[in-house]
Amino acid sequence: MSNRKSTTKKVMAEATAGNFFKFLGTAGARFVVARQLRASGGVYLELLNNKIILDPGPGALVRLTHSRPAIDPTKIQAIFLSHKHIDHSNDVNILIDAMTAGGLKKRGVLFAPLECLEGQDAVVFNYLKGYLEKIEILEGEKEYHLGELKIKTSPAHQHEAETYGLKFYLPETTIGFLVDTKFFPELIKAYRDVEILVLNVVRATAKDSDYIMHLSVEEASLILSEIKPRQAYLTHFGMTMLQADPRKVAARLTEETGIEVLAAYDGLTVKLD
Repeated sequence: MSNRKSTTKKVMAEATAGNFFKFLGTAGARFVVARQLRASGGVYLELLNNKIILDPGPGALVRLTHSRPAIDPTKIQAIFLSHKHIDHSNDVNILIDAMTAGGLKKRGVLFAPLECLEGQDAVVFNYLKGYLEKIEILEGEKEYHLGELKIKTSPAHQHEAETYGLKFYLPETTIGFLVDTKFFPELIKAYRDVEILVLNVVRATAKDSDYIMHLSVEEASLILSEIKPRQAYLTHFGMTMLQADPRKVAARLTEETGIEVLAAYDGLTVKLD
């Protein structure tokens, strides 16, 4: 290998050393996912030496291997599913297979609501469950551990499936993932201890008597104004958000709330150290 290539690899590795998370995709809503106007791979996290993927939607495996630097799916130690919908769970089975070497290595932990594991609409294949070292059933407002990493769930979100947001506690900060939900006031209390908040904001505007159980920009503004995190990231965009331009929406929310709000994009890496 030439010195130039060796130096480039070293710089890329150093760029993602320590605690960080990376948006493998920022697509929400069916049309954005189906047309892949944004990728739909979920979020990859490295926290306290744990390699984690959250909500591995369609294309997660490809997004991992095509990342720069590439992320080895066989090294993943934990998978979190916030709920069973296909844009959040599509690649869970292939990733279980990858991280367990097709069942040759009994390893890894799956964290998921019971609805993802049992019943007619279960999204995890039965034959793969035995490959895992452990399965943790997610329930509302409970504490979990992954080595030294503490994780807490939110109360059940108001969504079409059993859904929980997640908070990851590091020594210096707390990261919250406020996933798919209709707005309800208890969200503010549930995420008040978060310093970095990632919000799934599918819609640019909400309508009266709306049956769509996803957050709008106006609701995100209210949540941010009340919680006052140090920093926030918008993701999981639907068509109206793309039309509104997430960067402009984030800039407006920054001005309205006084909080640094950023629009995530596919491949964005957020360093936490």
